[in-house]
Amino acid sequence: MTFDEFGLNDQLVEALGYMNFEKATEIQEKAIPIILQGSDIIGCAQTGTGKTAAFILPILHKIATSKTKGTNSLIVCPTRELAMQIDQQVQGLAYFTNTSSFAIYGGGDGISWEQERRALTDGVDIIIATPGRLLSHMNNGYADFSNIQHLILDEADRMLDIGFHDDIIKIIKELPAKKQSLMFSATMAPKIRKLAKEILHSPKEVNLAVSKPAAGVTQKVYLTFESQKTPMVKEILSDKDNFKSIIIFCSTKKKVEQLTRVLKSKNYSVEGVSSDYDQEKREAAILRFKARQTRIVVATDVLSRGIDIKDINLVINYDVPNDPEDYVHRIGRTARAETKGMAVTLVNEDDMYKFQRIEAFIENKFEKLPPSESLGKGPEWTESKPKKNRRKKPNYKKKPFGKKPGKKPENKPSKPKAN
Repeated sequence: MTFDEFGLNDQLVEALGYMNFEKATEIQEKAIPIILQGSDIIGCAQTGTGKTAAFILPILHKIATSKTKGTNSLIVCPTRELAMQIDQQVQGLAYFTNTSSFAIYGGGDGISWEQERRALTDGVDIIIATPGRLLSHMNNGYADFSNIQHLILDEADRMLDIGFHDDIIKIIKELPAKKQSLMFSATMAPKIRKLAKEILHSPKEVNLAVSKPAAGVTQKVYLTFESQKTPMVKEILSDKDNFKSIIIFCSTKKKVEQLTRVLKSKNYSVEGVSSDYDQEKREAAILRFKARQTRIVVATDVLSRGIDIKDINLVINYDVPNDPEDYVHRIGRTARAETKGMAVTLVNEDDMYKFQRIEAFIENKFEKLPPSESLGKGPEWTESKPKKNRRKKPNYKKKPFGKKPGKKPENKPSKPKAN
């Protein structure tokens, strides 16, 4: 289905043409007509499916065809990176429609706070915000949301995982009761359905098939001991000169720092991204990566969702993620928009059960490859269950409570009973 068939505003269709978007993705094809009709919606779709445009396009169409005073739409999302990305996409799609937007997120200085305050006071068409930062402004009493017609919660599951449920409810209580509410999530867990019942009115449901990696991703799995991981990464990179854009995911900020330092010592163009880096440095690193000024980014899961970086050639899972769906989100950075890509996962002996869960989730068994001969033998693959941390129960029978250990007293003859 082409975008012309939705009956969207001419300026929007023109912007899509300039951006070389012709055919709608599955989530766009299903969600856009429902949103245009004015119904609430709960949509389940993984990253890389065109989910953001699925809700932005119909909202921009409505704003362009019936301009209202004040802020028309509020988009709430879990991270500053995603807020920035959504804002960039709004600005690109709304280029010919004169629709205004502003992103509100934490970590900035006094100047950014004042800019956010003005946006909330003057009333730009679309506000994109993280919950905590938005509530900080709302508590000061100057945010005017009296004309809100659309509320969008993006990556709702992620917001609940972080602990934003109460903040979301507080925000919604300050919005008009009559509005169209849209909720998008990568999963349809029970907690998502519970939230949907709280905030949506007779929603239509759009549920794409269970999250699975894109067909264009070549997935490889290597069994390695922990000490072999960094040498293995260097070997993987050594013959990938044609791969211009690479992300390596680590489980901890310390590993991000260590691996980045090692790769820099080998003269790779590499930067680290984690919550240890301040906002400006993270944003600058991501922008350089997008512009292909940096070839490799080593990151925690701060980059696994919501960051739209096109044409990623290779994703390396230095560590197996805890959640099978995080695996899908990680490797979803590559092979986007029907392109090709590669994903390599390093599995040590402690992470085999986690990778078994991933295989069960995506319904695919992978060949387990050994490290190269120069690195020595890796661990053997074993089907296993998670290790339980069982504490030994104290055996109070061995030592009677209150008595000190010592020599057992000799048996003494008992006294005769009195008649």
